[in-house]
Amino acid sequence: MSVVGGKVRIPALVALLALVLVPLAGIAPVSAAEKPGVKLSKSQAGTGGSITVTGSGWRPKALLMILICGQSVPSRGVIGGTNSCANADGRAVTTDAKGNFSKRLPVAEPPKPCPCVVHVATVTGAKAETDAIFMVAGHSVEPLPKEESGGRLSVLTDTRLDGSSGLLTWFGSPPSRKLVFTVGNVGTAAVKNPVFQVGTSHGVFAPQWEEQQWRGTIAPGRKARITLPVELSAGAHGDYTVSLKYGGKVLAEQPWGVGRPWGVTLFWILLCVVVPAAVFRVGMAVVDRVRPRGSHGRVRRHRGLRMPELTVRMPRLSPAPVAPKTSSNPTLPWFAPDNDPGTAANGQLSAPQDNSPTTQTRKGPT
Repeated sequence: MSVVGGKVRIPALVALLALVLVPLAGIAPVSAAEKPGVKLSKSQAGTGGSITVTGSGWRPKALLMILICGQSVPSRGVIGGTNSCANADGRAVTTDAKGNFSKRLPVAEPPKPCPCVVHVATVTGAKAETDAIFMVAGHSVEPLPKEESGGRLSVLTDTRLDGSSGLLTWFGSPPSRKLVFTVGNVGTAAVKNPVFQVGTSHGVFAPQWEEQQWRGTIAPGRKARITLPVELSAGAHGDYTVSLKYGGKVLAEQPWGVGRPWGVTLFWILLCVVVPAAVFRVGMAVVDRVRPRGSHGRVRRHRGLRMPELTVRMPRLSPAPVAPKTSSNPTLPWFAPDNDPGTAANGQLSAPQDNSPTTQTRKGPT
């Protein structure tokens, strides 16, 4: 029974191993298919025509740039960088949820002679690129530049930008950083005083390269830490990309977000407020000096605007005392015209009567 039991167990183990290995065998082709790839509808076309570029295995929802580049082959990549590509006629495309894309690309002559390639590379996120051989009909063809033998440098660590912005940068001074990276010599000869190219680009524009030489010698199999200065133009702000190139090949790219110089904006706001106020005060002073003056040296002012001032400055006139009226015929107070009740009623004055006590007293002595 034990022998029989052993025979029974062996097929069971074989079946179990088959169940485990079959899924793994199915996964292997999928992982190989995830490598970015590009296919062209035509391998050759003339200027003015177009081709269809399809790709698979890219990162989902990734933004890609498609260019026709000269002086390049898939084995060596784009030797002259994007400066050897027809950047004005390039196309951008976004991959779908599965990492596939299809885009129509117009054929244009690159600034460098063929051999040419269709170069596809990611714009943002993790860097990935691939090339497909392509021939531009009618374009000049020249041999590729010789590949440098001996020492070859390769970036061993991720690049980084050291430094920070100061107060002057807040007021428009050129932002500056230090590009730090580590390279190793993977060739068979020493590299002495290597010359790197550092480029800065803004948005989708091509980088502007600047040569910088590092003083030192890197022996075969050795590595060195290199620091190169990077500086932008005055008042620069936004999203920039710092690229490192050596031997005609781009070694690394580093994003750089530059803040807006708000001090410059504040300066212009204050200038727009202070200058008009100063001009207004100077204009009022000029108007006050050229205004005509009166006989006493005082400025003649508009009556409608300065009446309150004139009213205040005028002396107050008190009413003149009224002298009491004297009459040649004195009368008693109750016979005055203002106190006679008959005057108010009839409007006439009555003469004194002869039989009044005053009249009789005056006529007595005669």
